[in-house]
Amino acid sequence: MRIGFALPQSGPWATPENMRRIATRAEELGYHELWTFQRLLYPVGHTMGPTYRSVHDPLITLAHVAGATSRIRLSVAVINAYVQPVLLAKQLATLQTISGGRVTAGIGLGWLPEEFEASGVAFGGRGRRVEEFVEVLRKAWADDVVEHAGEFYRVPPSHIDPKPLPGPPPILLGGAAEPALRRAGRLADGWVSASRTDLTAIGGQVELIKAELAASGRDASAFRFACRGVTQVRAGGERRPLMGTYEQIRADVDELAASGVTDVFHDLQFDREIVTTGVKEAMSRAEEALEALAP
Repeated sequence: MRIGFALPQSGPWATPENMRRIATRAEELGYHELWTFQRLLYPVGHTMGPTYRSVHDPLITLAHVAGATSRIRLSVAVINAYVQPVLLAKQLATLQTISGGRVTAGIGLGWLPEEFEASGVAFGGRGRRVEEFVEVLRKAWADDVVEHAGEFYRVPPSHIDPKPLPGPPPILLGGAAEPALRRAGRLADGWVSASRTDLTAIGGQVELIKAELAASGRDASAFRFACRGVTQVRAGGERRPLMGTYEQIRADVDELAASGVTDVFHDLQFDREIVTTGVKEAMSRAEEALEALAP
């Protein structure tokens, strides 16, 4: 099991200083990856909650901490397919090169219609769109002359350089519905669960993806099954996977490993108490968790 930690990216505690502080300490403690997420906007009156109200850009956040670290991986879960894939390919290629090959690119369908509207992209056909999106990314990273004419995207014969070094970032696909899980098994280097995933049932999702990998003739041993941990440290009261005492949370990580999960990253930002409390209190609790849950 590879253990990661989400960077401060949402709410008052998400300052440049705190991003660097968590990143460097996580690297010292042997964490495998640092993680970010994307939220483009928050519609007025929406009920999605404080985690999504004020969120820094995921790739610029990773670029910021890339300069403060040297070994720990830099990952996003997820960039949604309402952005333009050629532009994203350029951004990810640059981040991959300047970080020394530490990037993991999580790609998702997106679920907030207002973000598609603001981006000028149709909300329908998202499954087909994300498949073509991944195809364009890989062409941009590999082909000397990139050319594409599809349902959603067109790229005239072009050089898109420089290519990412030492090679293209691995791609993880998000999604929870059966078509999304099968798509990950067919097309991606891994799958990443969402914040709303029922972790008591994640083993069934892992097995479905493994079945798709086998049907596609792909090697399941090289595939990553990553879990966004909606981690909440609590002493007593309500209990669910990754919510409880440190001892219980570590035991939950072992249970996830037994169900086939290969990567867990603890994301405290889905704890309402972290993103709405004072900066010092949030950092104190985060640093305690960073130490207690270290691999």
